[in-house]
Amino acid sequence: MSLKALLASLDMVGRAMPHTPLVKLRHDHLDLFAKLEYVNPNGSAKDRSAYWILRCAVERGDVTEKTTIVESSSGNFAISLASFCRWLGLDFVPVIDPNINSSTETFLRRLCDRVEKVTEPDGTGGYLTTRLRRVQELRTASGSVYWPDQYANTDALDAHDRFTGGELLDDLPDIDYLFVGVSTGGTISGLSRHLKRVRPCAKVIAVDAVGSVIFGGRPGPRRLPGLGSSMVPQLVKRAQIDEAMLVPELDAIQGCHDLFERHGLYAGGSTGSVYHAIETYFAGYRGPRPTVAFLCADRGTGYADTVYDPAWVERLRADHTCAVALV
Repeated sequence: MSLKALLASLDMVGRAMPHTPLVKLRHDHLDLFAKLEYVNPNGSAKDRSAYWILRCAVERGDVTEKTTIVESSSGNFAISLASFCRWLGLDFVPVIDPNINSSTETFLRRLCDRVEKVTEPDGTGGYLTTRLRRVQELRTASGSVYWPDQYANTDALDAHDRFTGGELLDDLPDIDYLFVGVSTGGTISGLSRHLKRVRPCAKVIAVDAVGSVIFGGRPGPRRLPGLGSSMVPQLVKRAQIDEAMLVPELDAIQGCHDLFERHGLYAGGSTGSVYHAIETYFAGYRGPRPTVAFLCADRGTGYADTVYDPAWVERLRADHTCAVALV
């Protein structure tokens, strides 16, 4: 496929991106809105950054029809890249780890000719640096390889400034608080940049996982993909954040169930963390009703055998109880 044809195909992808819905949820003390990013073509907010990163790379000549894309991801970014690369006729090699949802791994192994799965934890108990090391090995061992580097690539930031942030502020210009889950940093950096430019008085609350080091937390094992990191991503340093909150995984799971049972929104683990953070932040609040927004970053479908499986949750609860007893 020629450069012109690649760009034409990417333009078709861009036209398929919807203006994702913003829905108002019932709440006693807040005007609470959820932006349903899970209606994107591949079911998550990562479609925004994956599309824009690929388009910019093709325009710069970093990606041609002979390029292999290699990226570290055990979640939605890998799904988005796999789908878009297949559409474009490009080879994609995802580097994943044991925390990946089984449905995500099945999807990637069906769509990608090669999947690399690391199994050795890094010094924090996670797998991120191990995955990144494998990415570098693949880059040096192969010919024409492009690494999107979702942790530092400013095209990811621009995608969420341009698309996600633009839509949100068009639909909700009077927003007072925006709660955003943090992992690679692209989403919160782009959203916060757009929000502070348009509505400087609004507050951005970053939501991270206990066990993540992004905001100075103590490193520890994390079993839910999509939130947290065992390093501080470069893109996070560009975010305009007012406050940060850390949510334990069991509370994230409870947040998922509360969101589903109260509002019928079947969302993934990071969204449960953000919803729990909102309820915690405004617990006991009785002032004027603020306008609060958050993203439903992906659907709960990929978490059916973890977050929404009572047996899995009980095993996690038992592991957590044992860990606390050993301290």
